[in-house]
Amino acid sequence: MTSFTRLHKETTGLILVDVQGKLAEQMPEFDGLIQALTQLIKGAQLLGLPIITMEQLPEKLGPTRHELRPLLSDAPLSKSTFSGMATPTIEQAIESAQRNQWLVAGIEAHVCVYQTVMDLLEERYQVHLVTDAIRSRNADNRRLAVDKMLTMGADVTSVEMALFELQQQAQGEVFKQLIQLIK
Repeated sequence: MTSFTRLHKETTGLILVDVQGKLAEQMPEFDGLIQALTQLIKGAQLLGLPIITMEQLPEKLGPTRHELRPLLSDAPLSKSTFSGMATPTIEQAIESAQRNQWLVAGIEAHVCVYQTVMDLLEERYQVHLVTDAIRSRNADNRRLAVDKMLTMGADVTSVEMALFELQQQAQGEVFKQLIQLIK
């Protein structure tokens, strides 16, 4: 029997990895990435999920993309390590959120996303890769990263799949707002 972990809004948070500056613009289907991340952030907020945003060397790579910054209520956490979990302030933020399931999205899939996911899994967190909201400049690197993270124990999802799994029912004000969000 295959093991899986169902997402629950009481136990799930969102980690955004390094969607910054000109590096983000180099991602394939950049506009689609920004659209997916916008829907994911707004949906996470509707569902009351904590959101942790990371920035890799923002003084060199630039800040979180201007399209996303206004959506985020908390300031991004800076890091110089590829894995967010290797930076004490980020590890503490993840622990303080008291969530055992994390949706992970951002760039690049084969570097910072991969190493953060690897460390989250080692710490026994459940990881759900939001595959329509992660990118690498090279499609082969993205595919290899997703394959390897799956082998290590991560699950895959999409923006819509995750949001509706967390919502669980087709009724109520949050559901109506989610429908408007994804249209």
